[in-house]
Amino acid sequence: MTGIICMALSAVGVVLAVLTASRGRFRAGIRWLAVALVPTGLWLTGLITVFRQIGHSLASWATHLVFDPRVWIGVVMLGVAVVVLFSTGVRLRRGRGKGTSQGNGTSVAAKQPAPAATTGRPAGAGQALPASSSGKSGKPGTSGGSGGTDLGDFSDIEEILKRRGI
Repeated sequence: MTGIICMALSAVGVVLAVLTASRGRFRAGIRWLAVALVPTGLWLTGLITVFRQIGHSLASWATHLVFDPRVWIGVVMLGVAVVVLFSTGVRLRRGRGKGTSQGNGTSVAAKQPAPAATTGRPAGAGQALPASSSGKSGKPGTSGGSGGTDLGDFSDIEEILKRRGI
C-alpha cells in the first residue's frame, strides 16, 4: 500500500512538472520533476519504513515522558547540565584576553586607565622600529607625522603595517 501511495505522489509531481514546463517555466518544471522523484525513491530504498519506525519510537518515548516520573527527573538533570555548561562557557569566553578576572565579573585590564596619546599615533607606534623607518618620507616639504600633505595620515598606518611585517 505504501508503494502505491508513493508512486501516485510521484505521478502527480510529474504531471505538475510537465504543466509548469509547458507554460514556459522550464527551470521550475525541472524542480517539480526532482521533487516528484523523492517519494518513490524513499520507498524503493526502504527509508519509508525507517521513518515509520522512528515515528513509532518517538511516540512511545513521548507517551512515557508524560506518565513516567523517572523520565521527568532525567529531563531536569539534562536541563541543569546544559545550563551549567552554557553559563561556564560564556564566562570563560568573556574573561579571555582581557586580563585576570576578578570576583565581580570585571577584569583588571578594564580598570587600568588607557595610556594618553600625545601624538596622532597609536600607543607604542614608535617603539621597536629601526631608525631608518622613522616615518619620514625623505621628500622635501613632507613630513611623516600627522601634518604635511594629504598622505600624512596614512604614514601611521604604514608604520603599523611595517611593524607587523605586512
